[in-house]
Amino acid sequence: MSVEKIISDWKKKLFKPVYWLEGEEDYFIDKIVHYAEHNILTESEAGFNLTVFYGRDADWTQVINACKRYPMFAERQVVLLKEAQHMRDIDKLESYISQPLISTIFVVSYKEKKVDGRTQLAKLLKTKAELFTTKKMYDNALPEWTNELVKSKGFTISQKAVLLLVDHIGNDLSRIDNEIDKMLVNLGTRTGITEDDIEKYVGVSKEYNPFELQSAMAAKDLPKAMRIIQYFEANPKAAPIQLVLPTLYNLFSKTYMIFGQSAKDEKTVAANIGVNAWFVKDYMLVARNYGYNGVERALLLLHHYNLRSVGVNDTGSSDASLLKEMVVKMVV
Repeated sequence: MSVEKIISDWKKKLFKPVYWLEGEEDYFIDKIVHYAEHNILTESEAGFNLTVFYGRDADWTQVINACKRYPMFAERQVVLLKEAQHMRDIDKLESYISQPLISTIFVVSYKEKKVDGRTQLAKLLKTKAELFTTKKMYDNALPEWTNELVKSKGFTISQKAVLLLVDHIGNDLSRIDNEIDKMLVNLGTRTGITEDDIEKYVGVSKEYNPFELQSAMAAKDLPKAMRIIQYFEANPKAAPIQLVLPTLYNLFSKTYMIFGQSAKDEKTVAANIGVNAWFVKDYMLVARNYGYNGVERALLLLHHYNLRSVGVNDTGSSDASLLKEMVVKMVV
């Protein structure tokens, strides 16, 4: 069951007694818990019928006793157990989960991991609770997810703006959501987010960033690559070498996978190597411009300069010097 389905059911007043939210992606768990805490009950009902526990401080007997209470002046009560992964003797909740009270909505937030599937608790959750499990989102899924998130808010976002935002923030869904909300507040009458908005409100240069360096390298545009690196040199916080090298490694390593593909169309290639179709054009351009030997050489250079960037066989070269030297060797 998805976040949207759970919240949609709640809006229709369709509730189950126990919701167990677990897994590695906090963003989706937090979204459900936030709705449960602030929207299931009215403000007047919540005063008597909302109870919140935190796993590190909660005692299992207190949690069960709260769940077994009947609601006051309302049809139901909500009991939230946040950060349940830190709770001692959490398996003691089995007795309640096996026979929950219909008038109680018990929501458990169990982050960072899943309950051991071999335990009695895990087996019980599969039959007696609404079990919601999250996985960390893969990086190649971030652009499409971000695009859909903006659409769900009633706005649009340009492809370049999506890539700039995702490349800058990385795999932090909560921060992506917050940055989008911040931009939407400032759009005025406009309904679309552009790369200019990313530059103005997120603080990412639309011309000088790791994504643009990647594009310059794909096209073998050495002058443009050098201009971008010079910008990094003047603005060290914009793109430290520890951020740039993984971006370039991703470009060349994904390209390396293309050489083993018999398919030629972008959609099929993207599916075969497990990347978003948005990026395949760059990878195919690299394959044409560098060839197999050039891509292999680029990967070896990335490994070499990564070691130098952390002080291996290097006497203290600046990040910009290392990048310039590496880029020239790749392109020329």
